[in-house]
Amino acid sequence: MRRLLIVGASILQLPAILKAKEMGFCVAVADYNPNAIGISYADQFYNVSTIDEEGITRAAKEFGPDGIMTLATDMPMRAVARACAACGLKGIDYETSVRATDKGEMIRAFEAHNVMRPWYVIVKDAETIPDLVHKISYPCILKPVDNAGSRGVVLCHGEAELRAGYVYAQQESRSGAVIIEEFLQGPEFSVEIIVVDGVPHVLQITDKLTTGTPHFVEMGHTQPTAQSDDIQSQIRKVACAAVQAVGIHTGPAHVELILTRDGPKMVELGARMGGDCITTHLVPLSTGIDMIRATIDLACGDSPDITPKWNKGAAIRYFETNCGVLAGITGDETARRMPGIREVVFTKHPGDRVGEIQSSTDRVGLVIAQADTREEAVYCCERAIAAVNIQVEPFS
Repeated sequence: MRRLLIVGASILQLPAILKAKEMGFCVAVADYNPNAIGISYADQFYNVSTIDEEGITRAAKEFGPDGIMTLATDMPMRAVARACAACGLKGIDYETSVRATDKGEMIRAFEAHNVMRPWYVIVKDAETIPDLVHKISYPCILKPVDNAGSRGVVLCHGEAELRAGYVYAQQESRSGAVIIEEFLQGPEFSVEIIVVDGVPHVLQITDKLTTGTPHFVEMGHTQPTAQSDDIQSQIRKVACAAVQAVGIHTGPAHVELILTRDGPKMVELGARMGGDCITTHLVPLSTGIDMIRATIDLACGDSPDITPKWNKGAAIRYFETNCGVLAGITGDETARRMPGIREVVFTKHPGDRVGEIQSSTDRVGLVIAQADTREEAVYCCERAIAAVNIQVEPFS
């Protein structure tokens, strides 16, 4: 029986665990949390942090996998790369994993390869901010160089906000470094890619919906994009150039960019499948391509099937609520029975505190739909959300 090591056992990794079992693999998972939801679905568990590179490498050598992967999370990619190298398995090299998980190294790679990108400054000490004033124009974006899920991301309009924003962003930075970037304005997209033998293959372009200023948390995704063929061609060109600039020669890539007045410009990318159910749910629903299977195949040195089977619409929308304590949820079963609805999921439950949406972890739940067109899929999501009543009581 072939063996697969999945780095992580959280709810984000569960689709990969279930798919690998369906494919007949003996599956091991590694996670610092001994109660992670994916453990009970796997054959073997290693109690080691997903960012413990030496620990993951030891687990891999002990388990003897045919492939190693993680799904939809950035920082484990360094451990995956190191373990793959140690075990002689196919995967990205360690230098690429650093460029794909450190926004500073990433944007330097874009710059070196002439990929369209924002201007940027990297700050490691608040005392240096006054020296950078001549390099900064407003508004600008601050974010930690090594975090994800919109954690620590904030928009600033002047020097006072810049100083406060630096403190906010640095608190979410593992290394303490913060990147200050040009505020790109325009519609936002992600591009879902599979790289085979160094060649990026675009599977789908996703239209994004965010909270906007100041934190830009994603609240919806729709496939396929509504953009013209010409704009899609520009988006594909920039996305593929970014993937190659970072050095991803095999496996999935999730690329985020914004369509500015000067054309598409890069925001960032991950050397892994996209989160927010984009690649686990929306890509299969809109194209028929099983991106998880393709990622597992590549990790094990096999050729993936990335041929589209159909062209449909798929969408995800997140619930919005007032701030307070979640008291109850009704109408969800009605929503699940509605035409086109594929998933209704809640990530917070009665008794949980619901605050302002500042990162992806603050969201309450989601609805996923599939239809013949993107417009119909969005309508299905909105109709289902309207059927759900989320009761929130004020904080006492």
